[in-house]
Amino acid sequence: MTTQSKSEDTDPLPRETRLGRTALVVADLEEMTGFYRDVVGLSVLRTSDGRSVLGVDDTPLLVLEGDEDMIERHRTGAGLYHNAFRVPSREALGDALGRIREYWQLGGVSDHWVSEALYLTDPERNGIEIYRDYPRAEWPIGDDGTVRIGTEALDLDSIEAAGTGGQRVPPGTDVGHVHLEVSSLEAFRDFYVDTLGFEVQTTVPAASFVSAGGYHHHLGANTWHHRTKPNDGRGLSWFEIVVPDRDALDAVRERVADHGIPVTVTDDGIEVTDPDGIEVRLLVESVR
Repeated sequence: MTTQSKSEDTDPLPRETRLGRTALVVADLEEMTGFYRDVVGLSVLRTSDGRSVLGVDDTPLLVLEGDEDMIERHRTGAGLYHNAFRVPSREALGDALGRIREYWQLGGVSDHWVSEALYLTDPERNGIEIYRDYPRAEWPIGDDGTVRIGTEALDLDSIEAAGTGGQRVPPGTDVGHVHLEVSSLEAFRDFYVDTLGFEVQTTVPAASFVSAGGYHHHLGANTWHHRTKPNDGRGLSWFEIVVPDRDALDAVRERVADHGIPVTVTDDGIEVTDPDGIEVRLLVESVR
């Protein structure tokens, strides 16, 4: 496992940067809405023709965009490896494990030194991670100041024992990170690190993990399945990066323009497309 720092020519994103909503294109909107409600534990905040928004309290975390034409298509290009929903406590992680075992199937588990993680796949083959962070003071830090991420066995019995039987994720749950399947790690770092301003935390064989503000990772990227084509429209539709103020957004917009990347200005912020055709929306905190 190795680490590397970001480009010295690019100002880093502010420490307060976080992820906002993610959006999936789905073939069976009703089934997928029920899955993310009953298994993942999100609340359905609103529905309309062809669209469901799920989250916690009044905070949207996931948008499902229905498209029945996708039902016969299987993704072959770049896109989502998993959405990672971060819960605020071990009790909430135990509740998630209980729901998965009752209604679905657990795909994997890991102790990552910085977090405890459960893995599963939704009915349309989109990956999901549900995790809780260890206290930040306990994260292992390398000699260069970056966070070290590992993979070890996880004690499921103690996690299950911590559960309270909750059927919904609690307040404080958010999208902790998004992990992508990309066609090139070099192109991923050129875009997300050298242009947008994330910092590399950990690099393992065929994968890289980047963040803002010293978090273990807001974005992961891998080439484990050797994707060579751009995103084909199934699965991940877009995701949001939320910066704390207008100055931070303007700085990103200028860097993107300097790199010759087309920018679309919206009422909420800006939209750009990464090297694999994935739409990234950047907006200011409290703007939705």
